[in-house]
Amino acid sequence: MKDFAADPAFEAASVPVVEWPLCHVRLQNDARYCWLILLPRVDAAVELSDLDPAQRAGLMEEIVRAGEVVTTMAAAEGCPVDKINTAALGNVTSQLHVHVVGRRRDDPLWPDPVWGRPGAISCAPDQLQARKEIIVRR
Repeated sequence: MKDFAADPAFEAASVPVVEWPLCHVRLQNDARYCWLILLPRVDAAVELSDLDPAQRAGLMEEIVRAGEVVTTMAAAEGCPVDKINTAALGNVTSQLHVHVVGRRRDDPLWPDPVWGRPGAISCAPDQLQARKEIIVRR
C-alpha cells in the first residue's frame, strides 16, 4: 500500500480528498452529481477478487459510508437523492475503483447511467470546497 498511486486518468475529472482505512477517496468534479470514487490502496488490484476477504469487507463498509456522504452532500445542496448508484466498471481505467453517485429522478441523465457521458459541469470553487468539507467530516 505504501507505493499506491491513482491512475493518472482520474486526475482529469476528479480531485483527491481524503484517505479512508482502505480507500483513497476522490470527488468527481461535476456539479450535476454528488459523486465519489473509491480507490482501494492495494497494489495492482483490478478486480474485486484481487482483494483478500478482509479488504473486500472493508471496501463494502467504505461504499456504504460513501453513500451516506453522497446523501449528506446532496441534502446540503437542497437536492436530496432518489437513488445511490454504485459500480465498479473498469472498462476505461482498469485500476480497481468504485463509483458512488447520488441520482435524482430529475437529473439530466435519469434513468440512464452517468459513466462515460459528456456534459460535465465543473463545480464552482465554493461548491467544491463545501463538498470536500462534508467528505472529510464523515
